[in-house]
Amino acid sequence: MNRGIVAPRTPLHQFTVPLSGTRRGARLARLLAAEQLEAWGLPLDPARLIVAELAANAVVHGRVPGRGFRLTLTVTVAGVLRIEVTDPRGESAPVARDAPPEPAESGYGLLLVEESADRWGVLPGLFPCKTVWAELELGRFR
Repeated sequence: MNRGIVAPRTPLHQFTVPLSGTRRGARLARLLAAEQLEAWGLPLDPARLIVAELAANAVVHGRVPGRGFRLTLTVTVAGVLRIEVTDPRGESAPVARDAPPEPAESGYGLLLVEESADRWGVLPGLFPCKTVWAELELGRFR
């Protein structure tokens, strides 16, 4: 996990959508991301998997009743896809694990993100929010 990278490079394309903090909102995040990636002519995977995991985490671990989360996709001129999910639980930031979780635990989602993304991290936002982000070097997937 990288905490030092704070902002995407110069954007070529950007898409942002607020979503409800529900399972339906998480599913819609994945569907909208896939539609947007197709519109931009980009490969769906592994970005679709990363969006699904980060959105699910926002709904399960970052949910505050009556508040939603935000999905942002940014493609930079340098060929990087940045996926950001912002939720209203800044005090509940994910951490990288040294070992896989026990079978009865949750936590496999971030392991999938870590294995699929080139970089990922967490940024504190305006109180009380946080943003979990992941970046993909698009040249590897074309």
